[in-house]
Amino acid sequence: MTRAQRKQDHINYALSTGQQRRTGFDEVAFVHQSLPNIAVDEVHLQAKIGELNWSSPIFINAMTGGGGESTSKINEELTILARETGLAIAVGSQMSALKDPSERKTYEIVRQYNSNGVVFGNLGSEATVQQAKDAVEMISADALQIHLNVIQELTMPEGDRDFRGAMDRIQEIAESIPVPVIVKETGFGISKEAAESLSHSNISAIDVGGFGGTNFSKIENQRRKRMLEFFDDWGIPTAISIAESHATFRKPVLASGGVQNSLDIVKSLGLGASAVGMAGIILKQLLDSGLEDTIEEVNQIHTDIKFLMSALGCRRPEDLHSVPLVLSGDVFHWLDVRGLNPASYSNRTFNK
Repeated sequence: MTRAQRKQDHINYALSTGQQRRTGFDEVAFVHQSLPNIAVDEVHLQAKIGELNWSSPIFINAMTGGGGESTSKINEELTILARETGLAIAVGSQMSALKDPSERKTYEIVRQYNSNGVVFGNLGSEATVQQAKDAVEMISADALQIHLNVIQELTMPEGDRDFRGAMDRIQEIAESIPVPVIVKETGFGISKEAAESLSHSNISAIDVGGFGGTNFSKIENQRRKRMLEFFDDWGIPTAISIAESHATFRKPVLASGGVQNSLDIVKSLGLGASAVGMAGIILKQLLDSGLEDTIEEVNQIHTDIKFLMSALGCRRPEDLHSVPLVLSGDVFHWLDVRGLNPASYSNRTFNK
């Protein structure tokens, strides 16, 4: 099977397996504030990750590219969506274009249709410094995502089986390229231990890529003769992974993994995220309803976020890091036994 065929399979299986809604967000609740002392017009949604900033707390996370004309068309429409709504956008892994130059155009289209937008490149942790430089150059990337996908690779019939040296390669890339490096998981979550290890590197941010959305174990298992079903329930739910990462990583934490709506976004920010990635839900909306309806939906999500922030008295996304919220169920239990004091979220004080 070619890499392009595999990319198309991933899209088809992602749509057919759907979102699991096992993120933990339903066990996170904000404490109502009856005196928010704010007007909706005072709310500003700009995201800031180091020197990068854009006009929304949302970014379109890595999905497509390298699958020929079909993924080129999807990237074109996702890019127009990002341009028209002020979102940042990440491309899928660029390794296919580095190995097959005919696939470059499926990625270059992102910069072609969004010359002034914030664009993230993407490679796996097996990448070399030269490949990282080439990926950045290919799309004039503003940042480079390095993705961690051990479980996907193990489940993938033709996947990698050697994960040695990843931290050293990430560090070398971060020291050698001229744009920020974001390390991201791909649906299985970043633990406090991994976040602690990454905090000693020169990377600029981590994206938790938590469990509960698109499940790449289930996707790859569809392509196996003998399924590795034990990996289908493997991972750290997104809400928990945000909290674990925020507790130990002192640079920006990005949230992704099954984020479905405006309330999930605001809860992610409340748990400590600086920006929030959406992927599967946007792709489904785009393919089901078309570009114009998806633009309208994202604009409505922005309005919803402003209403939610107004109800909590928050003028900027970072203000949500201080509002009180209550954790329950498995989220509370997990963080409690991991020594992360989930009750502390309930007693935060936000000074408006």
